[in-house]
Amino acid sequence: MDNETRAALIRRYTEGFAAVEAALAGITPAELDNADAEGWTARMVAHHLADSEMTSAMRLRKLIAENAPVIWGYDEELYSRNLFYDRRPVEASLLAFRAARESTAGILACLPEEAWSRVGWHTESGLYTVERWLEIYAAHGHEHAEQIRRARGGERGVVAR
Repeated sequence: MDNETRAALIRRYTEGFAAVEAALAGITPAELDNADAEGWTARMVAHHLADSEMTSAMRLRKLIAENAPVIWGYDEELYSRNLFYDRRPVEASLLAFRAARESTAGILACLPEEAWSRVGWHTESGLYTVERWLEIYAAHGHEHAEQIRRARGGERGVVAR
């Protein structure tokens, strides 16, 4: 990956929380609990983002700090059911999402060139690099911001989980 592409992805990553925040701006209680075609509400997406971002923050840290770490996948549906995504207030989850993004962005800003090629093994997708991590999570917040807009407006689109 060239430096220009990497810089653009880092920018997109750092803008992910703001995209979600904008998608949630002025949301009503009814809109917060309006489900999309796959049954996910904006409330549930907010909780997913917190759990996913905290998990992704640790994944990146493992890739950078450990030699050839195993990166464990997790069952998003199981988390949703067992961690009460459908009924918890979203404020704390949004703070967790924001904090994970901000602290991780600081790490990305400090990474030397050689760190970008570090690798691990993801239990679901195989070879997993720092650059692949960035590609995934640069898009993640923006995809879910769009999902929130669809669910909020009652549109029955494809879920981006």
